[in-house]
Amino acid sequence: MRIRVIVHKAEEGGFWAEVPSIPGCATQGETMEEIEINVREAIEGCLSADI
Repeated sequence: MRIRVIVHKAEEGGFWAEVPSIPGCATQGETMEEIEINVREAIEGCLSADI
């Protein structure tokens, strides 16, 4: 499955990412490698949360 992720450069340094198809699903990281790991964890957490 492919999920669109938008990565933004943070003003204070590092990056933050959002997943438009999953409301409230966002994360941050200091490097692109960290963002990749964190966004996977964020997506898993958002999809497994009780609604």
